[in-house]
Amino acid sequence: MMLFAVAAAAQVNTPTHSKTSTAVSTSAAEHAATLAETGHCSEALPLLTKSAAHVTDKELQKRVGLDGVRCANLLQEQGPLLDLLRVLNQHFPHDPEVLYVTVHAYSDLSTNAARELAQTAPTSVPALEMDAETNELQGKWDEAEKDYRKILAENPKYPGIHFRLARLLLSRPNPGPDFQDEAKKELQKELEIDPGNAGAEYVLGELARQSQDFPDAVRHFSKATQLNPKFADAYLGLGMSLLTEKNYAGAVAPLETAVKLEPRNPAAHYGLATAYSRTGRKEDAQREFALQQQAAERMGGPNAQNPQGPQNPQ
Repeated sequence: MMLFAVAAAAQVNTPTHSKTSTAVSTSAAEHAATLAETGHCSEALPLLTKSAAHVTDKELQKRVGLDGVRCANLLQEQGPLLDLLRVLNQHFPHDPEVLYVTVHAYSDLSTNAARELAQTAPTSVPALEMDAETNELQGKWDEAEKDYRKILAENPKYPGIHFRLARLLLSRPNPGPDFQDEAKKELQKELEIDPGNAGAEYVLGELARQSQDFPDAVRHFSKATQLNPKFADAYLGLGMSLLTEKNYAGAVAPLETAVKLEPRNPAAHYGLATAYSRTGRKEDAQREFALQQQAAERMGGPNAQNPQGPQNPQ
């Protein structure tokens, strides 16, 4: 009987306690938001940070979070900023206003970190890496390559640099006649340093596919999917390469995975529809062709052009 009495007491007392806590939390949150909105960010920020995760009123919670992010940005308080962004994105994952402030907040954090890196350690490997990435994004190919080469001269086993050199070789306009062979060499060097680099395996697979060396493409794409089971493009490349080799039954599983991982990709639906059609699964093929058309229309085109394989694998 005592257990039932305790349970009953808990049922009676808990709502009263909850209402009191909620009222206090709501009052504190409204006070903190008002402070922030009247220019008292230094006083408001600790209260906003404390209240944001516990406010039950969704409209007030969003207001507290957004006010907190603005104050944290103004005061350059990185810890509270990250805490508030986490709360906002957890409770309002698709809210346009939350996404907007998140973009700007992380952009500001990135800019500030890059500035501090350049000021405090301008000759360090990370600073060279940052400079190289900036040059690459700006199309300054020669400058980027020099920076990457400097990093390797200082640390020949620094991970990621050979991969980026390969990317640079494949991205720059008017490349030399042997640029693909040079890129392959860089990718192989990357894999010697980092055997778990799924991106390097994927690019080697894509280069092999473009050279119509489909057995080699299958090998590299397969390795990429093993290293990263969420690598949708690697599954797509694998499936399309198997289709070209007329291994239609073998192509079904990787293409089904590609569709599952990227349901909005028309090329994945196209490949899977082709695999189904060639293995006698006509109804499944029709469904996937319809999904391919829908995905293509969402992307703004009437038909999906498949970037990873022929339009009609024989």
